[in-house]
Amino acid sequence: MSGAGVPEVRADGRGRRVVVVASSWHEQVMAGLIDGARRALDRAGARWRLVRVPGSFELAVAAQAALAAGADAVVALGVVIRGGTPHFDYVCHAATDGLNRVALDSGRPVGFGLLTCDTEQQALDRAGGPGAAEDKGAEAVDAALGLARALEEIADDTGW
Repeated sequence: MSGAGVPEVRADGRGRRVVVVASSWHEQVMAGLIDGARRALDRAGARWRLVRVPGSFELAVAAQAALAAGADAVVALGVVIRGGTPHFDYVCHAATDGLNRVALDSGRPVGFGLLTCDTEQQALDRAGGPGAAEDKGAEAVDAALGLARALEEIADDTGW
């Protein structure tokens, strides 16, 4: 499992508006991801809202819309579980590339909480629910808020 080496990031979210966009497939997995994100956002003191989208493919356009509407950061949560067709590869690549494009085009943080797993059990182990070894929803929040702070540091011209 890839949980080794996870940094202890507890970013400050006070004054930040964050939109969590979450897919609707695999509700048990999504419940864990959303709960982890909720805990991390509340702990950080961020103002946030949850928007559900049909699936992981739709995460990028929802993230783009949230940033265009004034969100300071987006946390994208979803899960794609491998099946017997190449659909898995297409959706994983499209969702990943789309979220990356949104972040680069907007210059604002998009926390990446998209699980791409071979089995439902692998997804559950990473989703942050009861007995899970990892909490990818919280990690995606910490990444987005941590990047928001880093971008502010970069833009701060007093450090030169």
